[in-house]
Amino acid sequence: MTAFRLGLTGGIGMGKSTTAAMFAAAGVPVWDADATVHRLYAPGGAAALALAAALPQAIAADGAVDREALRRLIAADPSVLDRLNAIVHPLVAADRAAFVASAQADIVLLDIPLLYETGAQAMCDAVAVVSAPPEVQRARVLARGSMTEAMLETILDRQMPDAEKRARADYVIPTTTLEVAQGAVKDVLADIRRRIAADA
Repeated sequence: MTAFRLGLTGGIGMGKSTTAAMFAAAGVPVWDADATVHRLYAPGGAAALALAAALPQAIAADGAVDREALRRLIAADPSVLDRLNAIVHPLVAADRAAFVASAQADIVLLDIPLLYETGAQAMCDAVAVVSAPPEVQRARVLARGSMTEAMLETILDRQMPDAEKRARADYVIPTTTLEVAQGAVKDVLADIRRRIAADA
């Protein structure tokens, strides 16, 4: 039986990581796109090895991908981004496919920050979007200390607006409080299991 693939997405500061952890605590295997890229970029990682040949200037002394150097290369020559994506995207897709194929569960969660922006919703059976009011989102992000208002605006400009994500999603998980989010996660899983049973 193929597992039901639930995509999870949401803007910065919306509580996606916390919500993904709630699904994991409920026994749902979680594939994390960011963690996968991090692993692929580490010394000896498949992306690090491929980029060492294609973009040696982006590799640090320890063999890992130097993200800062990569950003500088892309800023100097935007075509570098296309070359980077052509190398990294297939590796990420292969990792995700292997995860789904090996999962021993009725539901798997695919945690993908730029799910709609990259068209990844096409391989999900349903999508859940985490959402909080703009003022809550802003307060959470700025409380991290490493983020400025200007940096936040740049990130938000690159992400699909929250209202559009909510309109396109099958499920919306409000993250105003932990209790509200936990209740929504429980409801989503119950609804998906009803759908699986109906299709059986």
